[in-house]
Amino acid sequence: MGKQRGSVYEPGRRSGAWIKLKCVNEQEFVIGGYTPPAGSRKYFGAILVGYYEGSRKERGSRNETDSRLLFAGKVGSGFTAKSLAMLYKKFQTEAREDCPFADLPSKHDGQWVQGITPSMMRKMHWVNPVFVAQIKFAEWTRDGKLRQPVFLVLREDKDPSQVTREG
Repeated sequence: MGKQRGSVYEPGRRSGAWIKLKCVNEQEFVIGGYTPPAGSRKYFGAILVGYYEGSRKERGSRNETDSRLLFAGKVGSGFTAKSLAMLYKKFQTEAREDCPFADLPSKHDGQWVQGITPSMMRKMHWVNPVFVAQIKFAEWTRDGKLRQPVFLVLREDKDPSQVTREG
């Protein structure tokens, strides 16, 4: 809530002296797959995103990594018809058979995380983790997933291996 100094609450009236502020977070995530389309949506339903966790070390002249790609959530909003088509086309060039996330499928408090059961895993489409998406979201949930994520843009300038969890 944002309030003008010295203002008082005015019941039943919106004076503009008090305004509701919505705080959002934003960061990059690696795309590791997508869900099939549902309803009238074309191409795909949601992208499956994550981040790298683990250590990076230098060995000789090349980077070695012990990091794992961890699942952060499904992002199904923020797409235009144009962005759906563009992303789908890119995904086809990096298709793979297996899930790139180290922690899927998994359970939290006896429930499958984000409703992704082992049988649902077979319906997902997986891509090599080479694409980075800028995502805005309300917050991290207690089980480490994104709440109310929205796709903003594909980040062609970011190295996927450098994407880690912020905050």
